[in-house]
Amino acid sequence: MKYLVLLLVIVAVLWLARSRPRAARPDPAAGPDRNAPQAMIECAHCGVHLPRAEAVTGLQGLYCSDAHRLAHGDSH
Repeated sequence: MKYLVLLLVIVAVLWLARSRPRAARPDPAAGPDRNAPQAMIECAHCGVHLPRAEAVTGLQGLYCSDAHRLAHGDSH
């Protein structure tokens, strides 16, 4: 008998969890998609590839960090 009561409690909890209203999902058109492909660039100093949004811009090219920009002789 106790197993029947336990089974009924488990079924009731699962039923309540599924019938509860879900949180509203954000509108995909509202902002940029984080999973969208990004343009990749190559560091002018070391050759590593990184997303364009994370690159450091210099006069002689794009770099993976400010240290590589300075090491390449690009004083901005």
